[in-house]
Amino acid sequence: MDSVNKYTANIDDILQRRQVRPTANRIAIFRELLNAGGPLSMAELEERLVTIDKSGLSRTLGLFASRHLVHVIEDGSGAAKYEACQGHSDHSIDDMHPHFHCEGCGVTVCLDDTPVPLVSVPDGYEVYSVNYVIKGLCGVCASKYNS
Repeated sequence: MDSVNKYTANIDDILQRRQVRPTANRIAIFRELLNAGGPLSMAELEERLVTIDKSGLSRTLGLFASRHLVHVIEDGSGAAKYEACQGHSDHSIDDMHPHFHCEGCGVTVCLDDTPVPLVSVPDGYEVYSVNYVIKGLCGVCASKYNS
């Protein structure tokens, strides 16, 4: 089996484990999210996946979020961003990491090596998601504004 087919078979398995039927569009969307190296907005996905219409993309992202295949990042830009989950359970601490949002250029990047502080919640509460966004200027924008 060549590497492309092996990779697609792996995505098939990931989707099926979450009870998502692996259609060509779903595989393409999930592959794009895995390869992105960081969160992508709906507009960015539309640009990269021109053969998939906006409503199909929106429905698929909603399905992926409900099945814990992606997590949704609200970075304050007004556009939700989506990132493939790396954890192996529905609500994995592996996927809880902070993001940095540059208010100059609008890029949002993962800070994978920075742990999210765990906050104690009252007994009986369950934490499903943590959205921790640090805002500021990236190195490129900071150098533009500070010169």
